[in-house]
Amino acid sequence: MTYSEKLDAALRTALDLPEDMELAGIAYGRTEGWDSVAHMQLVAAVENALGIMLETEDVIAMSDYDAICRILRDHHDVAVDA
Repeated sequence: MTYSEKLDAALRTALDLPEDMELAGIAYGRTEGWDSVAHMQLVAAVENALGIMLETEDVIAMSDYDAICRILRDHHDVAVDA
């Protein structure tokens, strides 16, 4: 499984998103169910799936799918596709 596949699976599980939903458009506060509690579940799921520890600044900046991918690439050298 690629890092992108692991990330997508973690997001779908943490946010209870359907398999056919396009993830590129998801965003905190705009995607149903992505509230502050779900955000912390998402953080834990991403950390577990990718074997990383996110910094507080990263957690705060994870506002949408593109931001998550950018943070993972730029701060954690995880090759994911946005």
